[in-house]
Amino acid sequence: MMEEALRATVRRFVEQELRPHVNDWEEAGTFPRALYQQAGALGLLALGFPEADGGIPASYRQLQVLNEELCRTACGGLLASLFSHRIGTPPIVHGGSAELRARVLPGIFSGATISALAVTEPGGGSDVASLAATAERDGDHYIVNGSKTFITSGMRADWITLAVRTGGQGSGAAGVSVLLVPGDTPGLTPTPLKKMGWWCSDTAELHFDHCRVPAANLLGAENAGFTLLMRNFNDERLMLAMHACYLAQACLDEALQWAQQRKTFGKALVQHQAVRHKLVGMATRIEATRAFIDSVVARMDAGGQDVAQVCMLKNFAAQTMQACAGEAVQILGGMGFMRGTVAERAYRDAKVYMIGGGAEEILNDLAARQLGWS
Repeated sequence: MMEEALRATVRRFVEQELRPHVNDWEEAGTFPRALYQQAGALGLLALGFPEADGGIPASYRQLQVLNEELCRTACGGLLASLFSHRIGTPPIVHGGSAELRARVLPGIFSGATISALAVTEPGGGSDVASLAATAERDGDHYIVNGSKTFITSGMRADWITLAVRTGGQGSGAAGVSVLLVPGDTPGLTPTPLKKMGWWCSDTAELHFDHCRVPAANLLGAENAGFTLLMRNFNDERLMLAMHACYLAQACLDEALQWAQQRKTFGKALVQHQAVRHKLVGMATRIEATRAFIDSVVARMDAGGQDVAQVCMLKNFAAQTMQACAGEAVQILGGMGFMRGTVAERAYRDAKVYMIGGGAEEILNDLAARQLGWS
């Protein structure tokens, strides 16, 4: 799909099917499951995945266009859940058997089924190598026990890409495997979580109590799942960076419109030097972040992975979003504190971009190691 045709398709979808309903979905804490099939019918869920698996190959630049247009919703929670397959599905693509891929992926790409990734644990955070959920081989099944938390699409996922320990206690990264778990597996109990932001995103804690999972659902080799997951994280962090930057743009757009219309002391807010300087400061941060994204995207489209650059970009973009959301609330004044404005929603959502996909401190340390500084 060419960039401009893609942009036009996504923009129509956003303007007709998403933006008019975002505030209602946020207040309801959910959105219709039918949206997955609408996005699937447009090819948006298949974008960026191999054609052999029913996907639509795409460059990182095309994925950048997709995310820029989706962020016109100014609702990160909607995007996180509607596109949760972007983190749940890559391990299936890269590690699943041909039979498993043929059975699972068409439904995910069409929106008929929902995919989620379950790595984070109540006691583990970003430390994937120390995860405690276990999977013990029992004939042609694994027996899974443990818990996962902060799982996007965890309540209604049909397929859960699950990180487990198969190598025994103390095995670290060398003992991690990945299993594809059906969402209706007996012994699996999801519990909804209430959050500061991303209200309409389905987020859950998952408890696994002697869940029997077919051994054929192993993704990649046993005890080799850590590499599979790390491969996944680079793309996740790049997408989070894009969202943060383009949601910051939504904050600037709303703040500028408000400043042009709102009058104080006989003139529009934008005619006050202090307000103009805030707006220019926001625009400067966004332009710098856009340039950083463009640079990383170009290198990744040329075949690079740039782990350190992606870590730094994700942190930089999250800081841009937090700063711009704060300034937008300040410019809107009392209205910025009211639910239903972009500024208020972005202010609530901003912090998750500094935590999700690896906390800021974790990513700074990972970047330093990648650069050979530790």
